[in-house]
Amino acid sequence: MGLGGHQNNDDYICTLTEQEKKKALDELREDDNIREQSLQQVRDWISKHPNIKRCRTDAPFLLRFLRTKKFSVPQACEMLERYLTIRQLYPQWFRNLDCNDKELAEIIDAGYLVPLLERENGRLVLFSCAGKFDPHKYTSAHMVRVHSLVTEALMDDDTNQINGYTYINDESGFQMAHISLWSLTDVRNILRCIQNTTPMRHKANHFLNISSNAIKLIEFAVSLLNEKLKNRIFMYKCVEELYGKVDKKILPKEYGGEVPLAEMVTKFKAQLKEKRDSILALDDMYIEIDEKTCPLVSEMNEELGIGIDGSFKRLTVD
Repeated sequence: MGLGGHQNNDDYICTLTEQEKKKALDELREDDNIREQSLQQVRDWISKHPNIKRCRTDAPFLLRFLRTKKFSVPQACEMLERYLTIRQLYPQWFRNLDCNDKELAEIIDAGYLVPLLERENGRLVLFSCAGKFDPHKYTSAHMVRVHSLVTEALMDDDTNQINGYTYINDESGFQMAHISLWSLTDVRNILRCIQNTTPMRHKANHFLNISSNAIKLIEFAVSLLNEKLKNRIFMYKCVEELYGKVDKKILPKEYGGEVPLAEMVTKFKAQLKEKRDSILALDDMYIEIDEKTCPLVSEMNEELGIGIDGSFKRLTVD
């Protein structure tokens, strides 16, 4: 077993359907040969990296990055390095993600964020309801931690890696109190973390029931995104407008679908319990962050507003 009890490097079992294999080849340039070669190159890079002391090297973990970056090994390595770095720079957002944590469990129980049971065009759909997050009881760090916990539970899945994710966000119930949780610096930092360090293919982002309170924050957030992500954001005044884009059958019953939201939450909680140990084991990974030599510090200083000086030296892969 590898770090944190994960499978060994050489026992990757391909569970893809023929349709997914074709999509992986067409969109990501992935075939058996490229996958094995790329995995070996990333493992070699990790073993030679002067700052990475402990890191998962099993295929499901490394394929998160390779598939997100369409098997560009240098780009996948750079994203992995960023991922390890931000986990340590922002422990309040990305570490100790325990589904048994009282506050995280309460937020998930409330139905704030849950994957839908049925996929949309093969993609997993993450459904969030702003009104189910109590801004008087919880902080912005709780909000980010819930998103981090949920996505970590999903990112090792082959189908999710290849097809990517759709997001549906119900903004009814969004209050000024939600806005007051966030500093502009935090909004900027978390969006840059999402864009540059999260190994997920973000395919479509739907916002429903946007209030005048929410629109300002969403517009500010969208302005910080790259063009590709900006073009994947869609806004609707009501859920009926969404039906033209997403089959309403897959939505929670409360939104015109067939399965109640609470039932979806119960099923997902069982999945979180199953993955609890492997998610907590992510904290075993360690990259040394030296202000003078960390290859990412100066770049992240500029991008994330972190007050550390340093120089960025790209690590090449043979």
